[in-house]
Amino acid sequence: MPDDGPCRSRKKRQGDFVLKILLTGAQGFTGRHFARAAAAAGHEVAPLNANLLDVRALEMEVSNLQPEAVVHLAGISFVGHAYDRAFYDVNLFGTLNLLDALCRQDQSLNCVLLASSANIYGNCDASPIAESQPPSPVNHYAMSKLAMEYMARTRLPQLPIVVTRPFNYTGPGQGDSFLIPKLVNHFAQRATTIDLGNLDVEREFNDVRTLCDAYLRLLQRGVPGETYNVCSGIPYTLLHILDALKRLTGHRMDTRVNPAFVRPNEVHRLCGNPQKLVSTIGELALRDLDDTLSWMLADASKS
Repeated sequence: MPDDGPCRSRKKRQGDFVLKILLTGAQGFTGRHFARAAAAAGHEVAPLNANLLDVRALEMEVSNLQPEAVVHLAGISFVGHAYDRAFYDVNLFGTLNLLDALCRQDQSLNCVLLASSANIYGNCDASPIAESQPPSPVNHYAMSKLAMEYMARTRLPQLPIVVTRPFNYTGPGQGDSFLIPKLVNHFAQRATTIDLGNLDVEREFNDVRTLCDAYLRLLQRGVPGETYNVCSGIPYTLLHILDALKRLTGHRMDTRVNPAFVRPNEVHRLCGNPQKLVSTIGELALRDLDDTLSWMLADASKS
């Protein structure tokens, strides 16, 4: 198994890069969008059905599928999840079980892409944040993802692992527990008021289609052992998002701060440096924020 150089495919179709991809978290928000994007690009997508904590079922399914690449998206992603231990059970030990199952399969792998999170950087003075920034997680979600990264490095001699740290992204189908879908649904329903938590936050709000495109290109060009920020370097304030939705819908509503939604360990500003990613896969297919919000509003109006 190679431990350096770009991930490569042994299969070609009409000169394109084609893989049988094992996809975890296929029924989740990102997984559904990635599966469609991968299939449209000509890849064969095999969703993982086994529970990551069921070692025997996991090993049997991986052995039967014999994938050529893996995109690992399964995990607990909501920072406010009620059970702290679950972050480690799923994000850390579930990933360990998956990697061990992959080490035992007969088929050699081209690339194993693990989705970590930009939340591992915590609150830091650097902006935009590069991959060299020392981690400083401030919640159990971020700590479980950082622990996963360190654990995964122990499997590098056997597996061509590429780690991604996506910054905030959104799109249709994301749960209402996340900020942008909550705002979009309130505007689509023309609600009179909305309760929010920390208003003094600034984030990238990239399009999930941009993220999926970056993941597909990293399967081909990502260097095993490397970590990549998946980001645009373009942050937005919450006020900017609210103003954009008011403009797109022609609707106004009152905004209230609900103390129950205020997180004590909130990351106030999160903006990434995409230079390493762009130098590896080429320029990102960025979407205008209005385009993303309009896409989400149209989808919300159907429900």
